[in-house]
Amino acid sequence: MKIFGLDIGGSGIKGAPVDLDMGDLAAERHRVLTPQPATPDGVADGVRQVVEHFGWTGPVGLTFPGVVTGGSTIRTAANVDKSWIDTDAGTLFSDRLGGLPVTVVNDADAAGVAEMHFGAGRDRKGTVVLLTFGTGIGSAVFVDGVLVPNTELGHLELNGHDAETRASSKAKEDGDLTWEHWARRVQRYLAHVEMLFSPELFVIGGGVSRKSEKFLPYVKGIRAEIVPAQLLNNAGIVGAAMYAAEQHG
Repeated sequence: MKIFGLDIGGSGIKGAPVDLDMGDLAAERHRVLTPQPATPDGVADGVRQVVEHFGWTGPVGLTFPGVVTGGSTIRTAANVDKSWIDTDAGTLFSDRLGGLPVTVVNDADAAGVAEMHFGAGRDRKGTVVLLTFGTGIGSAVFVDGVLVPNTELGHLELNGHDAETRASSKAKEDGDLTWEHWARRVQRYLAHVEMLFSPELFVIGGGVSRKSEKFLPYVKGIRAEIVPAQLLNNAGIVGAAMYAAEQHG
């Protein structure tokens, strides 16, 4: 079964048809830059570009970097324009895509569901925390495989700062930090999350997961097992398609 998945991030909008039997992309993903400012109309235009690139005419699952309720309504918008708050994103995207069925879900929740089903969290019990490091930090928390939605742990306070302003991969780039220096910030953040949730497993996702060997060896003193996401930066696309299949497949 193939369903279209699309991942909206602070810097890029990327998507592709997904083979849900394999848990992988069915074609090379297409990416466009997230407009700045990332307003609803601007992002919707980018979404349309990605979907039209494939000539897709079926259901579409989309991730959003913020709290999403009811499969449609945006409640927070930390890394996109604040005009997103209270927007009915499902209707917006469906209208822009010519009436295609649309499901919208928090980006890290989508990535987490994909990793738990097809990737690093498969068959894992207990508490599992997936963290995506990118423009911000997204989170997905699972207890015995069941998602606790919209946790948004990137906004925990860490040393007087919003955690993602210190430990996201954007913070690494903006501060021109070495991998070792950035890993120490990640370590402090993981220690804080571990104190709150006592997970058995951390899954590290986002674009930086492709380079886990550059920083994970520097992360010390965490009791939980720490592994990179197996689906790497495609997890959000796969998870978005899974949600769309559940609603419209």
